[in-house]
Amino acid sequence: MKDLKEKARAYALKNAIAYEGKAQTGSVISALFNEGLKPEDVKKYSKEINEIVFEVNGLSPEEQNEEFKKLEKETHHREGREGLPELPGAKKGKVIMRFAPSPSGPFHVGHALTGSISYLFVKKYGGIFYVRIEDTNPENIYPKAYDMIKKESEWLFPGKFLKIIIQSDRMKIYYDLAEKLIKKNAAYVCTCSQEDFKKFVENKKDCPCRSLNVKDNLIRWKKMLDKRGFQEGEAVLRFKQKGGMQDKNPAMRDFPLARINLEKHARQGNKYRVWPLMNLAVTADDIDLRMTHIIRAKDHRDNAERQKRIYTAMGLKKQVPWTGFLGRIKFTDMELSATKMRKAIDAGEYTGWDDQELPTIASIIKKGYRPSAFWKFAERIGLSENDKIMDKHEFFRLLDDFNRGQ
Repeated sequence: MKDLKEKARAYALKNAIAYEGKAQTGSVISALFNEGLKPEDVKKYSKEINEIVFEVNGLSPEEQNEEFKKLEKETHHREGREGLPELPGAKKGKVIMRFAPSPSGPFHVGHALTGSISYLFVKKYGGIFYVRIEDTNPENIYPKAYDMIKKESEWLFPGKFLKIIIQSDRMKIYYDLAEKLIKKNAAYVCTCSQEDFKKFVENKKDCPCRSLNVKDNLIRWKKMLDKRGFQEGEAVLRFKQKGGMQDKNPAMRDFPLARINLEKHARQGNKYRVWPLMNLAVTADDIDLRMTHIIRAKDHRDNAERQKRIYTAMGLKKQVPWTGFLGRIKFTDMELSATKMRKAIDAGEYTGWDDQELPTIASIIKKGYRPSAFWKFAERIGLSENDKIMDKHEFFRLLDDFNRGQ
């Protein structure tokens, strides 16, 4: 990075002036990210930046102001903003966003970073921030995660904007949307085997079920809901893609919306036998909650398009939320799988979810970190679609800087 010393000094002076003469290393590093500093290079330059901050903090307020006047031009090209970029189409007090964890386990540091960016936008503009616990897959639920996610959400996303909802408590909304789509001839109940349907997708051919009329599909839908009707694996509700199975993207060819799953649900027991798949449940919620903006991982592009098509089929194209995509942070030596962590805890490798060696929010809270460290970290990553690679040591070095720099 060119002119690192000069830019670091300029931002240290700016930060010191803003905070009663005492600059913080974390804030300076945050600013340098916008100037081209890479997260993987922080270790290389941290000693030098620390020395600059120490020198700046040793100056009197008058000296800091005088020197900053000479270096102010070095902070000029930060596009005139501090912190978050503008959110397209955002209206003050009316931004509605969501973060959607699965209760397969409690929050980890990856959740904290991806959830924080949406929370910060709602905090900036005003509105509602939903933490939506997505538990419509009965086979992948850790019952204790419900309370842990609630507690950790209240720590990580404090304030009046936060609302926590649970998908399995909202099943009527999903069933209603399914029926509306059937009545609009935009969904049908398919009884083809998975193997046969896969061949239809590959060959761009309609399955026989696609030609059924609305009345017959409503009868089939009721048979899915009736315990004396279709059994598990015998029928699937599918989106009926306009124009047939010719879409150039195979992922759009009559994708599934709901299935029969007789696994006992951790929260609902055996109350329901038909469970919505992600694209049906997510779209139903986003419509019902009037979602305005969505930020999601870039590997959900196909799902974003599927959900857009459901909106369109419902005549709600103008209500499709603005969507931004994020790259992944790939950790070289830090396991974030809740399932794997749970197995390791059960095997006695860790003392619990708050074990200091685990990258969980329970552990982070126990260590004394503040939620603002994640906010600042997420803010500096911004809406970048670039993937980032870092190891555990590097991540916590950055988090420590942000924690001290608040």
